Amino acid sequence: MEIKGKVYEVSATQQVTDSLKKRELIIEYIENPQYPEYLKFEAIQDRTALIDAVKVGDDVEVFFNLKGRKWTDKTGKVVYFNTLQLWKLNVLSGAGAASTPEYAPPVDISSAPDDDDLPF
Repeated sequence: MEIKGKVYEVSATQQVTDSLKKRELIIEYIENPQYPEYLKFEAIQDRTALIDAVKVGDDVEVFFNLKGRKWTDKTGKVVYFNTLQLWKLNVLSGAGAASTPEYAPPVDISSAPDDDDLPF
């Protein structure tokens, strides 16, 4: 799944256990400008580094998986959790966007050698 929005908040990386680290990214999603939505995405393990390049205010495209878990507490009550698990992130505009030229620079062909060994 994918969604586009504006970075609202970036959390620090948390070491949850010895073998698990995670980081959260909050995106402001404006389908209806009167009621903006704030979506929390979770990056785990090596994917936490994907968030390093983004800054608050950047327009981004987030690719994620929707995860759901069932958990039973000590009293036997069943609780369900949903997670938006980030796996790819593109910065569309803002400080973290890659600066690419709008056109390719011209190539100087006058300095190319005259010997052409192509068979045609």
